[in-house]
Amino acid sequence: MTRSNHTAIRIGVPYRTLAEEQAGTAKSKKNEFYYRAIREAGGEPVPISLAQDAASVRRIAEGLDGFALTGSPADVDPAHYNAARDPETADPDPARERTDRTLIEHAISAGKPVLAICYGNQLLNVYFGGTLIQDIPSELPQPLQHAKYEGETRDPEHPVRLEAGTRVAALAGATEARVNSSHHQSIRTPGRNLRVTAHAPDGVIEAVEWTGDSNWIVGVQWHPERMEGDPFAAAIFSQLVAEARHAEVKP
Repeated sequence: MTRSNHTAIRIGVPYRTLAEEQAGTAKSKKNEFYYRAIREAGGEPVPISLAQDAASVRRIAEGLDGFALTGSPADVDPAHYNAARDPETADPDPARERTDRTLIEHAISAGKPVLAICYGNQLLNVYFGGTLIQDIPSELPQPLQHAKYEGETRDPEHPVRLEAGTRVAALAGATEARVNSSHHQSIRTPGRNLRVTAHAPDGVIEAVEWTGDSNWIVGVQWHPERMEGDPFAAAIFSQLVAEARHAEVKP
């Protein structure tokens, strides 16, 4: 039994921040990278407004087949993982946090797949009780470059080691890959039922997957939506759409 009776596989994509959504700024166009990647994978992206309460988000989620949780210039509120706020931590976006948490809760209960990217990956981890490194450059002894320096126009890239037998390794067809990077925070302690599936050479956790049941929930710290033409990145979105197409309704 398929999850919905419509032909298109509809993937919900929340805006990066409430401020960007309401201002209609050029930065909000970064969502277009996600839309393009989903379309190229055969899905239909559905923007999800952050300017609504949890009940409204749940109603919208019921008509969707899967979710791609985007990156964001905001940082997850450290209070959610019982940490004092680091001076380098960006302001939280309560509307974005509320929306993502509602989508994750719905996806778990309804058996719908989730691809969580960068900020989305961090929030996914905190949702399941994990903690975060609040500022990689100041907390790690010899970190790689995980974000653009001032004046740079391209994301830095670095290799990642993929754990054999995991979903990301299967999609890459290898236990090593090269990815882009645009973040200053990352997972410190994985949340419950989240298996760490990839690391950067400096030890930064680069991917996790849900092991609580058979549902496909994958988080990556990099930005596959901006790796245009990369087979591994394309495979990640293709698998999201495939999982949404073939998942069954839970009783």
